[in-house]
Amino acid sequence: MIHPSIIRKQRLILLALLILIALTSIVSMGLGYSSLSFDRLIPTLLGKGTFKEHFVLFDVRLPRIIITLLAGMALALSGSILQGITRNDLADPGIVGINSGAGVAVTVFFLFAPIDAGSFIYLLPLVAFAGALATSCLIYFFSYNRTTGMQPIRLVLMGVGFSMALSGVMVVLISSAKREKVDFISKWLAGNVWGTDWPFIWALLPWLIILVPFTLYKANRLNLLSLNEPVAIGVGLSLNKERVVLLLTAVALAASAVSVTGGIAFIGLMAPHIAKALVGPRNQLFIPVAVLIGGWLLVLADTIGRQVADPDGLAAGIVVALIGAPYFIYLLLKK
Repeated sequence: MIHPSIIRKQRLILLALLILIALTSIVSMGLGYSSLSFDRLIPTLLGKGTFKEHFVLFDVRLPRIIITLLAGMALALSGSILQGITRNDLADPGIVGINSGAGVAVTVFFLFAPIDAGSFIYLLPLVAFAGALATSCLIYFFSYNRTTGMQPIRLVLMGVGFSMALSGVMVVLISSAKREKVDFISKWLAGNVWGTDWPFIWALLPWLIILVPFTLYKANRLNLLSLNEPVAIGVGLSLNKERVVLLLTAVALAASAVSVTGGIAFIGLMAPHIAKALVGPRNQLFIPVAVLIGGWLLVLADTIGRQVADPDGLAAGIVVALIGAPYFIYLLLKK
């Protein structure tokens, strides 16, 4: 039974985060290489703007904001799941190798597959999911012990090792590629948001529509997995089955996000921690908060990155890393 005051606190925090996301999005709409006056935003949104205003808002800014919001949400939810099933506060899709697995698959697909512009957008999340799934299966295999089952600490360590190895594979793959393709892959690795058109939104949105409610449905099982194994087994929970299902969910969320935003780490690390500090460790409470925090963090990072360097700006992944790396070190020292 969750105390009504905690539920009330969660709802107020969710409302505050929605307002924060809206304000950050409004600021992001007005700032950029082609500035858009803030007093023209509402008329343009209502279809009363000039051709230039309509183009800047609907073809450039708004799709990018929605993409970063959705990707941040997916990465935050993926990190929340990984921290629950591994019982490790340092778990994150970028740190445990999932992003690198997706990155290798995207790199191979982009460099060697015949690309059809019409299907490329929708195939990319599937390709990234296949790469991330293969990587997570290998990590799970090497983390599993017949007598004790999956070792959460070992899973994280294996993930870090695979992440480093796969980063080396990507360097080898792009070393002999054409210049224009190398430029794309290098930007992808830096976490440069490149999927900034409306079709990318339709490619990413179904994953969230399906997997966010599914994760909330599994919240009680995540609560049990966060406890020690004898307790979870004692209440009749099938540990390996639930871990595999939730691991696949985390992989799908992370792969769909990084397929359009590039290799962005630390969102899945920071958002769950901040959410737990605000509303406590119960998954029913902190997961919705973490999802909104993740979306806001990536929108904020992308907005900042677009202002600090001309003409292309600084990659959102670099801005997030500048914030997330010190936070990661702080968690290492603390735990």
